[in-house]
Formats: sequence, structure tokens, C-alpha cells
Amino acid sequence: MPAYLIMLCANARGRIPSGLKFMQAISQTKFMPFCKTQNLDIYHEQAGAGAPLLYIGGSGADLRQKPSIMDTPLSSHFQLTSYDQRGLGQTEKPQTGYTMAAYADDAAALLDALGIERAHILGISFGGMVAQHFALRHSDRVSRLAMFCTAAGGAGGASYPLQNLRDMEPEPRLHTYMKLSDTRVDDAFLANNPELVDNARKRMAASPYADEPGHERGLIGQLEARHGHDCWDELASITGPVWLGAGKYDSIAPPEVMQNMASKIPHADLKFYEGGHLFMTQDGQVFPDLITFFNQES
Repeated sequence: MPAYLIMLCANARGRIPSGLKFMQAISQTKFMPFCKTQNLDIYHEQAGAGAPLLYIGGSGADLRQKPSIMDTPLSSHFQLTSYDQRGLGQTEKPQTGYTMAAYADDAAALLDALGIERAHILGISFGGMVAQHFALRHSDRVSRLAMFCTAAGGAGGASYPLQNLRDMEPEPRLHTYMKLSDTRVDDAFLANNPELVDNARKRMAASPYADEPGHERGLIGQLEARHGHDCWDELASITGPVWLGAGKYDSIAPPEVMQNMASKIPHADLKFYEGGHLFMTQDGQVFPDLITFFNQES
């Protein structure tokens, strides 16, 4: 048993549980180590037991921001792994190497380090773009693939270029992002829902980790890779079962872009949910659908 598992399973007095209680402690513990791959030190978290499920997060995602995917029902049904992508959170922030291929290979290297041969993959927004590259570059590592609120790029259509928001003043940026995230939001909505606007303002406030070395470099590197993403011509090569989820009112990953993806991937099913870009927090059917999809036999 690796030393870090024993340390994490120790009780409050530093005593190690034994026998069945020890194994129960392992299955119920959220592991929070660093993995050193050939190219990168990657911070990741694990929780739950069952079939392996790798979650790939969106732009700027940092597992220190709570709640996270680790706090969802997925960890009650699968061995859920999430990680900070290169340049983000507590993962290493290299000077160079911010390419879509590198992001996909990082995910494969993390699975290698964890001894996971194959896994279900769930990619959200930018993570869905990484998931496309992962499925194309490492098809033998994918059991079932789910991609939400994302885009194929190229002729299939791109997600909204988030780099356009970077030079805006905070308040216009906030209002623009809210409108992009959900097309039901307009000026009247913003004026009539000050509490919702204030909550969004707090979420979009400057990161408490902005002073960490390499923080800005990692964010910019991700945005640049996102801007160049294009898997459209290769999507037909993704031949396994695919679940696509989209928000009816999303204009960051517009419905027509998700429809284009569904038309290109041979065995893809697309469902529109009641919500915008954040429909995972708006529609209660999302997680039951994901659990059902990942539990099906391929």
C-alpha cells in the first residue's frame, strides 16, 4: 500500500485502521496527492469506488474552488478522479507546452501514474475539447465518453472566444459573461436580480491565488490552446459510445455547435438540458443521466 494512502487513512490521532475498517476507510477517503508524470507534476483528487471515471474541467478550473465535481453524486457511483490541468491550480505551470495535444497527453499520463488502463471520460467546456483530443490520441483508454457544453472547432463551429473578455472592465465583463452563459439573461434581468448578479460577481472576482508564480501564464496558455482547437475533420474517428449534453440557452457553446458534433460522431446521443452554459447546476436530470450512461455496457 503506498505510503500516502496510509497517511490519508490515518484517523485523527494518527492511528491506522486495520482489517475491514482499513479498507472501508480507503474506499471513503478523498485522495489528494500529487502525481509526477514524465512531463509534469499533476495535482489530482480521487473519491469513491467502482469503474474509473476521469473528469476534465473547464477554463480556469482549480480544485481549490468549492464546490467541485468531487462533491457531486458521481463519487458515489464511480472511482472519480479530477485534476488541475497544466498551468492551473496546484499543478505545475510550465513555461511552454500549452497545446491541445499536451493537455490530452497529460490526462493519459495521469492515468498511467494512477495505474488506470481505461476509464470513462467526462469533459466539460474546455475539458470537452481536451476529451476530443484524448479520444483521438488515446482511443484505447476510453470506455465511454461524455462531453458537455463544448465545441469541435473548425467547420463545426467554435465556442465563444473567452479571450475577448480579458481586457474588459470587471462590471461589463461580468454582465457580458452572464448573458453569454444564458441567453435568458438581459439588461432587465440583471436590473431585477441584484442578488444573483452579486453572487456571480463574487464568483468572478480575482482569484485568491492570482499571485502564485505562473498563474497568469497558465490561464493565457489555456486560452490560446482553446482558440486553436479544431477536431472537426477527425470526429468521425471517435467510434465508441458518446453522450453529448448541451444547455438550451447557452451561447458560449451554442446549441447548433453541439448539434454539429452529434451529426459528426457516429455513435453520439445529444440531449438538451434546461439551462445555459452552467446547465449541470440548473437541471436535476444531468447526474442521473450521466450515471445511467456510464453504467451501460459498451
